[in-house]
Amino acid sequence: MEQEQELITRLISQDTKDSAFRELLQLYKERLYWHIRHIVKSHDDADDVLQNTFIKVYKSIDKFKGDSKLYSWMYRIATNESITHLNRNAKRMQLSSEAYQEYSITNLKADVYFEGDEIQLKLQKAIATLPEKQQLVFNMKYFEDIKYKDMAEILDTSEGALKASYHIAVKKIEAYLTHD
Repeated sequence: MEQEQELITRLISQDTKDSAFRELLQLYKERLYWHIRHIVKSHDDADDVLQNTFIKVYKSIDKFKGDSKLYSWMYRIATNESITHLNRNAKRMQLSSEAYQEYSITNLKADVYFEGDEIQLKLQKAIATLPEKQQLVFNMKYFEDIKYKDMAEILDTSEGALKASYHIAVKKIEAYLTHD
């Protein structure tokens, strides 16, 4: 936590902002990429959203209040940027967000960066059937192993509600995978 505070101080100072930001990129780029990738599915979209996330972090770091962990704040920005990206693409293609998600998963097979097999593809299809909040909670817990306490900060929701969402999501995914 002390290191994080020192990094924040360097990020806010105009003299050290650029070098501190490069350090921030190194620390969080891969974790945020995978968080975003689980939401938007495609590698190219994940790269675009990651870039937008870091631009927003760079421009807004002086507004960071410190009432949450820095990575929680950045995850919240990444999550919001991902959802905005999905909604914008769905609107541009004149699809519902559910139809756009189906389209994204169908295109996963063509994504040269997707290394999953048929089982992974089926899991992605099952996840896509969940409501948005349950998708987020499932992805963060299952793929990223984020603690409920940290998830509560990122998603601004109680730990109890997150545990319930995850439990319901798991049941729905199990039902989808065993009945499809």
